[in-house]
Amino acid sequence: MSKIFITGGAGYVGSKLVPRLIDEGHEVTVFDLMIYGEDVIANHKNLSKIKGDIRDTDKLIKFIAGHEIVIHLACISNDPSFELNPALGKSINLDAFEPLVNISVKSGVSQFIYASSSSVYGIKKEKNVTEDMKLEPLTDYSKFKGDCEKILNSYKSENFITTTIRPSTVCGFAKRQRLDLVVNILTNHAFHNRTIKVFGGDQLRPNVHIDDMVESYLAVLKADKKVINGEIFNVGFKNQSVNELALDVKEIIGNDIKIINTKSDDNRSYHVSSKKIKEVIGFETKYTVKDAVQDLKEAFEKKMLTNTFENQFYYNIKRMNNIKLV
Repeated sequence: MSKIFITGGAGYVGSKLVPRLIDEGHEVTVFDLMIYGEDVIANHKNLSKIKGDIRDTDKLIKFIAGHEIVIHLACISNDPSFELNPALGKSINLDAFEPLVNISVKSGVSQFIYASSSSVYGIKKEKNVTEDMKLEPLTDYSKFKGDCEKILNSYKSENFITTTIRPSTVCGFAKRQRLDLVVNILTNHAFHNRTIKVFGGDQLRPNVHIDDMVESYLAVLKADKKVINGEIFNVGFKNQSVNELALDVKEIIGNDIKIINTKSDDNRSYHVSSKKIKEVIGFETKYTVKDAVQDLKEAFEKKMLTNTFENQFYYNIKRMNNIKLV
């Protein structure tokens, strides 16, 4: 059993990761702005919830003390959310990062796991994009993710184990739902409107089921520390084009779904290899995009997700705008 401090623990992935860690017997502290509500994580005797901003170093110093592990999920996530307010994005995603790592080291934390992004690669011609390839980020969001990876590894030591995860785009159902990610967007429109609009379609989008994303963190926590120290791991299910994703959604939601293709200026295309994490620590994904679509379909049918196009809590940009996050 470890004491784990999770920034952004009340977010999309965090809302599923935190209960899993508690199930494994860990004591967890969630440090989060809680802009999507504190109720996305059920109360538990081994859970502490701290409403805090990762730019508040005094608060970090106070609450990180006594923890052995930090999992850093907090950020302004994905390009559109970042571009809404680039100065805010930089202050949270980059400027706050090294102080957090420094505080962790000085507080006696022995392991730090960082959630980066597969978007750091930019556009690659190679069929399988591996962790050792040059980073060619297309946006500041992606660039700062790569910058933070370098900062983290500069602190690596025998007493401070560092690991970076580069997730593919996450999909599926969670207590803190996001409906602004590609598979989730397509599923929402298919279920409620019986129509899917595909912008472009040939762009490759590696996705990963949220339950697999959660288990990848568990796998890193259980791995031999010497094997994962300073390492970077891609985590994804399969590289599929947006057209292929739309067909997967149609297969699960219903054959009556109409797919409309339109032109797109979005040339982002990622095709990553997740071979390394399997070879090094034995982790591989279990769930498919279709599984994620099925989970969302059931959530819609059971009215667990309502007002799915207007509810600000499902959309990062809408929520950030409404609370005027600065």
